[in-house]
Amino acid sequence: MDVGELLNYQPDRGATRSRENDAGEEDLRSAKHQKLSNVKHRDGTAAGVEGGAEMKDSDDLTAVDRKKILEKLMDQDEDDPEAEPVDESSVKKMILTFEKRSYKNQELRIKFPDNPEKFMESELDLNDIIQEMHVIATMPDLYHLLVELNSVHSLMSLLSHENTDVAIAVVDLLQELTDIDTLNESEEGAEILIDALLEGQVVALLVQNMERLDEQVKEESDGVFNTLAIIENMAEFRPGLCTEAAQQGLMQWLLKRIKAKMPFDANKLYCSEILAILLQNNDSTRELLGELDGIDVLLQQLSVFKRHNPSTAEEQEMMENLFDALCSCLMLPANRDRFLKGEGLQLMNLMLREKKMSRTSSLKVLDHGMIGQEGGDNCHKFVDILGLRTIFPLFMKTPKKMRSSGASEKEHEEHVCSIIASMLRNLKSQQRSRLLNKFTENDCEKVDRLMELHFKYLEAVQQADKRIEGEKHEMVRRGEILDDHMEDEFYLRRLDAGLFVLQSICYIMVEISNSGLSQLQQRVQQILNLRGGSVKVVRHIMREYAESIGDGKSEEFKEAERKRIMDLLENF
Repeated sequence: MDVGELLNYQPDRGATRSRENDAGEEDLRSAKHQKLSNVKHRDGTAAGVEGGAEMKDSDDLTAVDRKKILEKLMDQDEDDPEAEPVDESSVKKMILTFEKRSYKNQELRIKFPDNPEKFMESELDLNDIIQEMHVIATMPDLYHLLVELNSVHSLMSLLSHENTDVAIAVVDLLQELTDIDTLNESEEGAEILIDALLEGQVVALLVQNMERLDEQVKEESDGVFNTLAIIENMAEFRPGLCTEAAQQGLMQWLLKRIKAKMPFDANKLYCSEILAILLQNNDSTRELLGELDGIDVLLQQLSVFKRHNPSTAEEQEMMENLFDALCSCLMLPANRDRFLKGEGLQLMNLMLREKKMSRTSSLKVLDHGMIGQEGGDNCHKFVDILGLRTIFPLFMKTPKKMRSSGASEKEHEEHVCSIIASMLRNLKSQQRSRLLNKFTENDCEKVDRLMELHFKYLEAVQQADKRIEGEKHEMVRRGEILDDHMEDEFYLRRLDAGLFVLQSICYIMVEISNSGLSQLQQRVQQILNLRGGSVKVVRHIMREYAESIGDGKSEEFKEAERKRIMDLLENF
């Protein structure tokens, strides 16, 4: 390393979440420092600093000068072999310095609001100490000092600082403090910090700050990205805060940013990711999204992929995130009506016909929109828009393109069978007749395909059951206890092997056999006998299905549904 490199060297302060095409962290820091010296703030006031000697270019130095500087640097290194160790005392000192500089900057800004030269120096000092405080992120055990000495409150107040560069510096610091790996190092310190941030309504402050940032400016765009990283870190550490975060303006901001007419970038991808996280297993956030017309926003954004494939892997990831968000929303009955009114069924049906990458996920959305008694209206509408012409070719054969898009054959067959089962469950009168007539076409070829799938998944589940029974015997032999947790684990493995698809197939078999169309019942029985199948096995699968009906459903609904299935089985 020559003298020029030594003079320009800046240590790495720790990376934030990686971004494509970003300059190095050092460039970001120096650019930010340069920008701070101009004291840009929202009212447009700017002041430059004049004077100050320029450093002589290291290329112009003579060999003797280079040697002298190098020796001097080496001597300094020997005098101070180690930087000041990070301990409780040094952290307290750092926090005290931060508080003083923050107060001084605030005081000077109030005293000289129209004279930036007066408070510019204090702003640079404040930025420097915020940079130094990054070292605290290496010691999560000392996070309690940030709370006890009230600096968390001070940091949050700086998120609304007139100079956006100071606010962005605070965002960078908070992003590093809340890094999920760091939080997991010391749960006690992490809990204290997260509690203090939530008590100060940090999400609301972060959203307000993002609203004033201009993403055309690289540093401010990075500020938005790091803000989203803070929210992701906190949500991963404490999933319960998603409801509160969504209600503090985050949901509204995410929807606004996703639908903004801006080129696709890392921030839009990150927004889609955060949105999907907020909606996971959370009816409150799903309801909020519905009330904010979020279903329409999701459908508008997804409609782009109706006739065009995503152009990059990142754009494909965003598309999948938006589909996941839509599926989560449809778990809430009220959102199914919004989906229906927003012509979501028509869009998904078109996507299935267009044979683009979006086809796999649109099938999943249809499954979520039509399942259960709440999906009745969507089932009827799907038949009205000629959806049967779309779904049955996919039932008869798994498309090769769908396999290549990353979806498994099992996943495809699971969604298609579930959609057909939902329609048999929900359709009435004329629409139901149209569905049943499909099974009689071309000498009952769809019944043949149904029975082919039945034996395929029956064999897969039986093999899984055999392995599980072997493991159970082995556990009993070793004297281990089979608790509820283990039983749940085994049940999940059976589902992975294809139990849910098998249940859907058996349900379709039982429904069409009770349809009153004798040729369907005869064909089912004929193939069962031909392949050595058993009515008893089908009944056993359906009884198990009836027992597992409806987590979160009312007891009345469960009982009525079980009775309906048992009545169908009696006539099978």
